[in-house]
Amino acid sequence: MKCRACGGKAVVNMRQHKLALCKEHYLEWVPEQVARFIKKYRMFGPDEKILVAVSGGKDSLSLWDILIRLGYNADGLYLGLGINEGPDGGADSGYSAESRRMVEQFALGRGLKLHVVDIQQEYGHSIPALSLMTHRGQNRPCSVCGVTKRHEMNRMARELGYDVLATGHNLDDEAAVLFGNTLSWQKDFLLRQGPMLPGHDGLARKVKPLCRFYEKEMAAYALLRGIDYIYEECPYSVGSTSIYYKELLNQLESERPGAKLAFYLKYLEARVSGLFIQPEEQPQALHTCPVCGQPTQYEGKCSFCRMLEKANSET
Repeated sequence: MKCRACGGKAVVNMRQHKLALCKEHYLEWVPEQVARFIKKYRMFGPDEKILVAVSGGKDSLSLWDILIRLGYNADGLYLGLGINEGPDGGADSGYSAESRRMVEQFALGRGLKLHVVDIQQEYGHSIPALSLMTHRGQNRPCSVCGVTKRHEMNRMARELGYDVLATGHNLDDEAAVLFGNTLSWQKDFLLRQGPMLPGHDGLARKVKPLCRFYEKEMAAYALLRGIDYIYEECPYSVGSTSIYYKELLNQLESERPGAKLAFYLKYLEARVSGLFIQPEEQPQALHTCPVCGQPTQYEGKCSFCRMLEKANSET
């Protein structure tokens, strides 16, 4: 198989794009596409400060690498969740410790600025502990993790003066979420999903520059760039609904290359056309949490502060 750009030996074959590239041209193609998506979806400008949420995985570290290569002013944010740590694994073992090591190694090796927030040190509880205390002993960490990460990422972006918060969600992530929301016709969630969510009422602008890249494409980028990342998935993701949806979509993709990309792009077209919202509908007004000061859909405390209050009452 030959590289379309130079005729040399191709190392990546993207059937969905009908495109094969050698290492050199693939590592040029990916940033070029990211730059195109940033411009197309009006994510941010060249002079804006970007905070990249990094988990230690291939997508977020690759995104940080790409933005730096494109010349953007991008710093990193790592959230220590305390997964697989504590009495059983020790403070320096487990998923969170390894992912943090990968992120710090990446930043140090490239001279990049990294902000670290340890949830347990900041609030007194790890994610697994919060889950057990707020769900009557039932270990449901994914919902707790989502609430916590959204709260902390928005807090840090606003407090540190960043213009935009960037996450490494890839096409497989976006298609799985879209598939689940479409199955249950969750219009509110469908309205909020997209490559760029504008900032307003205390919410930071959120962007997903990798939203049109397949997971395999980002894995190939990380490998060819020599980016060392944590290969293990979060232990709590095993058996999750999102993984199940990804598996279903992968089966479809194997029979119809490009199906996931077409599904996502057609959704974006429908979203822009107003298919999911009537002209007279207005976005829901947000309130200010009296505890942390962050915006919330509730008139009282936000979801995170209510969760933390419940956990503290259990101790």
